[in-house]
Amino acid sequence: MTTPWGELTLARFPEDPRDRLRAWDASDEYLLRHLADSGVDLSGTVVVLGDRWGALVTALAAHRPVQITDSWLGQEASRANLERAGAEPGTVQLRTTQDTPPDRIDVLLVRVPKSLALLEDQLHRLAPAVHEGTVVVGTGMVKEIHTSTLQLFERVLGPTRTSLAEKKARLIFCTPDAAPERAASPWPYRYDLPEGIGPVSGRTVVNHAGVFCADRLDIGTRFFLGHLPVTRGARRVVDLGCGNGVVGTAVALANPEAEVLFTDESFQAVASAEATYRANGVPGHAEFRVGDGLAGVAAGGVDLVLNNPPFHSHQATSDATAWRMFTGARRVLRPGGELWVIGNRHLGYHVKLRRVFGNSELVAGDPKFVVLKAVKR
Repeated sequence: MTTPWGELTLARFPEDPRDRLRAWDASDEYLLRHLADSGVDLSGTVVVLGDRWGALVTALAAHRPVQITDSWLGQEASRANLERAGAEPGTVQLRTTQDTPPDRIDVLLVRVPKSLALLEDQLHRLAPAVHEGTVVVGTGMVKEIHTSTLQLFERVLGPTRTSLAEKKARLIFCTPDAAPERAASPWPYRYDLPEGIGPVSGRTVVNHAGVFCADRLDIGTRFFLGHLPVTRGARRVVDLGCGNGVVGTAVALANPEAEVLFTDESFQAVASAEATYRANGVPGHAEFRVGDGLAGVAAGGVDLVLNNPPFHSHQATSDATAWRMFTGARRVLRPGGELWVIGNRHLGYHVKLRRVFGNSELVAGDPKFVVLKAVKR
C-alpha cells in the first residue's frame, strides 16, 4: 500500500499466498492522504475504530495510535503488519470493542463497519472521550456509506458532512457538539425466543451490537435448532462461529452433562454468547473463546461440532473461512465424531465436506437451507 509516508507491505490474517484479497482498500488510502494533505495534528491521542486489517494503524504507527476492533483476525493481522513494518512492540495499543476506551480522544478515525449497530454502539462508547476540539474523520467505500450512517454520526457526535468520492471511496467529516447531551447506548439488546424451537423455546437472548440478527432469531438458526443432534452424557461439543450462542445454549440445556465450547473471531459475538448462556442459568460447564476457529483446540478430543459458516469477509464473498472451519473440525474431532453444518442450499457445502471428510449426509432441507452431517472416520 502506498501512503504519504512510504510503501507498506500488508497481509490479512491468517496469511494465505492463494488469497488475492488485499489488506486495504481505496478508503484507507483516501483517509491517509487526507490526514497528510490537511495537516491534522496527530500529536494527541489518536484512536482508530474498525481498522480492518491494520492498514491505518500501521501507517500511523509513529503517532502511537489506539486501535479498537471487534475482529480477532483483524487484530492479529494488525500485530503482524506492525511487526513487518518494523514498529516496536507496544507502539500501537490493540484494544477490542469490549475493552475500556481511552479517557480522552483528540483524533478519532473511523473505518465504517458493515454493521450500523456496531457503529452506533461504538460511537456511544467513545463519545464521552470526544471533546469540542476532537477531529473526527470516517472513511469507507461509497456502497458502505448511507444516509443512515451520516445521521448516526450526527445524532451521537455532532454535525456531519461527506467528501467527494475518489476511487469509489468517501470520507465523513464530523464536528463534535460543544455541549452535547450524550444518550446511552441501546446495546446490548435482549429479546425472548419464540416457542416451538426445542430447549431454548422462550429463553432470553443477549445480543451485543454487530452480532448477526440482533433483534430476532434468524430463519437459518431456527431451522438448525429444529434439527440438532440429540446428545447424552459427558460429551465435548463446540459451537463454532457461535454468534449469540443460541445453538450451543440449546445443546447445554438439552444435555447438562455436556461440556460446550463457544468460539468466534468476534469479541462482540463471544460476549453475546456468554451473556446468553448466563442469562438462562444453564447448568453444566461452558468455555468461551475468541480466536481463529478451532486453532488452539487439542486434536481428537471433540465429539460434536456445530457450525453455521460465514460466507463473507467484510464486503467480499469468500469460502476461505468455511474451508478453515471444516478442516479444523476434522482435526479436533475424535474418530466417529460429527460435524453438523447449516448453510444456504446454493453454497454447496456438501462438496467441501466430502473433500475434507470423505462423506456428507443430508440431515434436513427446505428450499433455502440444508443441514449436513459429516463423520470423522
